[in-house]
Amino acid sequence: MNILGISAFYHDSAACLVQDGKIIAAAQEERFTRKKHDHTFPKNAIEYCLQEGAVSGKDLDFVAFYDKPFIKFERLLQTYLYYAPLGIRSFIKAMPLWIKQKLWIKELIRKELDYEGKIVFPEHHYSHAASAFFPSPFKQAAFLTIDGVGEWSTASFGEGKDNNIRILREIHFPHSLGLLYSTFTYYTGFKVNSGEYKLMGLAPYGEPKYKDLILSELLDLKKDGSFKMNIKYFGYCYGLKMTNSKFERLFGGPPRKPESKLTQRHMDLARSVQEVTEEIMLRMSRYVYEQTGRENLCLAGGVALNCVGNGRILREGPFRNVWIQPASSDAGGALGAALFTWYQYLDNERVTRQNKDLQQGSYLGPQFNNGCIKEYLRSNDIPFVELTEAELPEKVADLIAEQKVIGWFQGRMEFGPRALGNRSILGDARSPKMQETINLKIKFRESFRPFAPSVLREKVSEYFEFNKESPYMLVVAPVNHQIRRKTNADEKQLFGLDKLHLERSNIPAVTHVDYSARIQTVAKEDNPLFYKMIEKFGQKYGCPVIINTSFNVRGEPIVCNPQDAYLCFMRTNMDYLLMGNFLVEKKVQKPLDKDIDWLKQFALD
Repeated sequence: MNILGISAFYHDSAACLVQDGKIIAAAQEERFTRKKHDHTFPKNAIEYCLQEGAVSGKDLDFVAFYDKPFIKFERLLQTYLYYAPLGIRSFIKAMPLWIKQKLWIKELIRKELDYEGKIVFPEHHYSHAASAFFPSPFKQAAFLTIDGVGEWSTASFGEGKDNNIRILREIHFPHSLGLLYSTFTYYTGFKVNSGEYKLMGLAPYGEPKYKDLILSELLDLKKDGSFKMNIKYFGYCYGLKMTNSKFERLFGGPPRKPESKLTQRHMDLARSVQEVTEEIMLRMSRYVYEQTGRENLCLAGGVALNCVGNGRILREGPFRNVWIQPASSDAGGALGAALFTWYQYLDNERVTRQNKDLQQGSYLGPQFNNGCIKEYLRSNDIPFVELTEAELPEKVADLIAEQKVIGWFQGRMEFGPRALGNRSILGDARSPKMQETINLKIKFRESFRPFAPSVLREKVSEYFEFNKESPYMLVVAPVNHQIRRKTNADEKQLFGLDKLHLERSNIPAVTHVDYSARIQTVAKEDNPLFYKMIEKFGQKYGCPVIINTSFNVRGEPIVCNPQDAYLCFMRTNMDYLLMGNFLVEKKVQKPLDKDIDWLKQFALD
């Protein structure tokens, strides 16, 4: 039984193939087109999934699309009519694409896939819920999905049991935690549906000075986590901007211009909306526990990528176990739609594995063997050194210890926004300068953004106040007090980005300004080579923790194939690139042609 799941036309389009209930392949369209957050119909991702499953469009038994386009269109029309004539510009911009393409999903799927079979349309939040519960290790669990908006729903909770999920309650548009967070993303000068990570990373530099104002003027928040928003302050219902003049007057000025200087006010705004978001996530999770009585919780939807909020649910919430879909945004909707079809629509039996999910480490994308990589290197006259399997972990560990930055390209590409040790840039977590070096000279991004540590699963509690698994880098936890560096009186007085240069622990490159870290625990069975390398680093240098950030630069998706990896390597100040068993050293490479202009567009002041 072959089921293809598709998500498209909002952001992060993706495809997923499920065969007899097993996830065979999943990937975002952006990785193939090189357009970040590509929202178009995922032709390339579909082609990859079908190739991985050795099937054609005609071989598919079902295709599942992740939401119901006609209901979403109904919501748009009702909203525009309610606010008319205010939304006329947005209406004129949106309607041609809906009328020409988005309403004709069935016809588009049949044409693109040469497919004549059944097409299933789960609701948007059912797709999120399916992506959260069905791959989880739990036979029974509560689920909570929170995002910007689907058809009408912006948040939902319910129960999953065996092969069935059931939504119990929803919050509807225009009241949306995801859109509230995106409004502040826009207002502080970052890009909506892309810059939310930046807002979360900026928050610890600020103080929650605007938290009470948000709760008193923007939200009517209830004890159970439900809320209504004061829509008079927002522009997203009818305009092309998230805010309006009332919002700007309330918070003391216009939105920050992208790339302009960040002030303490912007940091305080970030901290304020982050704390409000965490409070709502906690209230929701406690209410879900009261209503369901389940010991396990599954999370999905774009807000489930808020790792700080996830960490608080894990530490302060009532649930014994929490599992988060690694591709929680709309990309994961493709996976959820396919699994919904297999389990709930077709009523197939669901078998779980104790303490082990069915996501396969989220290593579900394309892979390139040593033969393919070697052919690429030789055909492009790229100098390299070939390492044996035995040599490789120690060699890379030594290079990291020498303060080298390594592009690490191995195995199957990750599904979701996080690099988990197959498409990663690696560095020494012990270095007080490495965070700024990688941000400014390699990623070409803002210096304040934190990096995640990858740590051996069995060593995690030695470095962090955390004793569970976090294989998908979706939980933030405090750094252990034993390895923190005490600050003096002058250092405690630092404000804003001045905090960035303060060495806070024995692993300063992955310790954020609030002494937190977004953790990836690495298990031998999930990624043997990555595990061996970190293990060797720990044995030789006394620290089984390294920096792991995604293999890309700002404005580009994570690399997919050897060419992407080599071009990214050459256009940055990385020292070495390891692809498969082949080590490429920067200083022996010939320079790329016409590289200067490319670098300029990503340069930061």
